[in-house]
Amino acid sequence: MSRSDGVKPHPAGPEPGSAVDAVAVRDWLAGLQSRIVAALEAIDGQSFRSDAWERAEGGGGITRVLEEGDVFERAGVLFSHVQGTRLPPSASAHRGEAAGRPFEAMGVSLVLHPRNPYVPTVHMNVRFFVAGANGSDVEPVWWFGGGMDLTPYYPFEKDVVRFHGACRQALDPFGAELYPRFKRWCDDYFFLKHRNEARGVGGIFFDDLNEGGFARCFALTRSVGDAFVDAYAPIVLRHRDEPYGERQREFQAWRRGRYVEFNLVYDRGTLFGLQSGGRAESILCSMPPSARWRYDWHPEPGSPEARLGEFLVPRDWV
Repeated sequence: MSRSDGVKPHPAGPEPGSAVDAVAVRDWLAGLQSRIVAALEAIDGQSFRSDAWERAEGGGGITRVLEEGDVFERAGVLFSHVQGTRLPPSASAHRGEAAGRPFEAMGVSLVLHPRNPYVPTVHMNVRFFVAGANGSDVEPVWWFGGGMDLTPYYPFEKDVVRFHGACRQALDPFGAELYPRFKRWCDDYFFLKHRNEARGVGGIFFDDLNEGGFARCFALTRSVGDAFVDAYAPIVLRHRDEPYGERQREFQAWRRGRYVEFNLVYDRGTLFGLQSGGRAESILCSMPPSARWRYDWHPEPGSPEARLGEFLVPRDWV
């Protein structure tokens, strides 16, 4: 993962008066999953399936999935809280001091694949890691990560502006410099290097966050997670009933192929889940229910499909 924001993580460990409270993070995450699922069920009209699972080495999670809904062809909202004896390489790549330590990781991650091609796919994730000390005189290493990003098929500028506006609003109380910094990080991270192409129109992304102490970082992460429904739901409601045909569905399937490529080749969360012995069925439910690859195919110049390329070039949306 690129550290293109140019900012190094602050020294590990809580700042004075800001004790790490993993229980509070876990409780908020579990509640966030429930609130998001309730909002999505209200939009779709169908109920999510709930699967609780346990991990042999420690911990587990709850996978909430909706398939073949009225609005969402597949929607996965996952909560996990796992423990292990050695932090996997994908999680310690930028935290050498945490490598090999016992760890606790928790988070909520979602990917929503709507049926209507005029409704964008969306991803959101908020997470917390803490690695235990090697000795009693060494502070635990902890950090937060998260963000959300939008992947349209037929983009509408109004939607993208709204989504980015909600992202900026969630971050502004913690510093006006954060939105442009985290937006740039998102643009760099959700990029298919082998295609020289952005996955979507971005949003915000942050990782290895511990600057300012635990209380500030937890509050920032809560603000991002709690902003998701308001950022995305109005976009769904605006487009879910627009008529579409086979042409639009075929283009959607072709673009979904790009989503699969990113998740399997680059996504740090997918790699962490698989490397840490997570439940594969839950980790891979982020994949679209169907996708398509067409050899050397390109949209016809001037077509609505070709217009997507204009939106995949990073720009200042708000």
